[in-house]
Parts: sequence; structure tokens; C-alpha cells
Amino acid sequence: MRREFEHGDAVSWDTSQGKTEGRVVRKQTSQTKIKGHIVKASAENPQYIVESDKSGKRAAHKPEELRKV
Repeated sequence: MRREFEHGDAVSWDTSQGKTEGRVVRKQTSQTKIKGHIVKASAENPQYIVESDKSGKRAAHKPEELRKV
């Protein structure tokens, strides 16, 4: 079962500093760059661009790394 998220969904994910919460900005289905890193997203393997509530920074995560809050 594939996890699906929509723009604005509140989500959490694990980081090296602990659990972080934020919001889904968009579903990424094509390759892009974030902070100099290549995000290898595709229609078959989408990733979600999320924005941290605490820092305001954006990152890409695979659906299985995210949990709805």
C-alpha cells in the first residue's frame, strides 16, 4: 500500500536530531535539486517536498519516511 499525501498535510519524519514536524508542499514526480542535492523522483517513485515547521527549510522525503500528524 502506497502512502499518499496532499499539499498542506501535517506530517512528521525522523532526522538525526530526532522527530521533526512540518507540512507537505508538493508531490515531486520529476528530478529536481534541493540545497544542491539531486532528488531522483519519478511518477513511479514520487517523493514529497516538505517544509519544517521549526526551521522553514525544505527537504524531499520518500512516502514511507513520512507519517501524518
